[in-house]
Amino acid sequence: MSRVTTSAGTVRIIGGQLRNSRLQVPVIEGLRPTSERLRETLFNWLAPRLAGMRVLDLFAGTGALGIEALSRGAGSACFVERDRMAATALELNLQRLRLLPSPARLIRAEAAVFLEGRPEAHDLVLLDPPFAKDLWARTAARLESGGWLAESAWIYLESPAGQQPSLPDNWSLHREGRAGAVRYALYRRNAGLG
Repeated sequence: MSRVTTSAGTVRIIGGQLRNSRLQVPVIEGLRPTSERLRETLFNWLAPRLAGMRVLDLFAGTGALGIEALSRGAGSACFVERDRMAATALELNLQRLRLLPSPARLIRAEAAVFLEGRPEAHDLVLLDPPFAKDLWARTAARLESGGWLAESAWIYLESPAGQQPSLPDNWSLHREGRAGAVRYALYRRNAGLG
């Protein structure tokens, strides 16, 4: 989630079993939930592949991306969020939607610290770090080298428009777009090229 100020409110889940459910969003400087339009685009790209996927939502913020994935048929989702207020709001939303303790798991930690732990391979990683920090290359490298990605994993990335983060050579761009100041892109991992 990029860092700009937003007011408290709600985010709507737009598809799947939880369609029209509202997520409570606290007032946190810099919290920027992924827009409905971008989520719709991403999950249209992933629709034929999403069933049963193991999802990792790093820098989860509101958790809208991971919850949208679960709503549309992903098998499980691990949410990683360091901000105490955002993590508490996410936990309450997951409980209200009856996603905790399964198929969701919430980890209250810095993404970098979490990625130093024991890895579990994921089929889809949602990577939307704070835009004010240059975390893309370091996080991508750790995902790739640390055993966090399934052999043919998908990686969704949001970054400032006009910025192309340095990513592992074996991540192939599948689709991309731009919405205002945001570049969004979906990559596919090719383990044989790593």
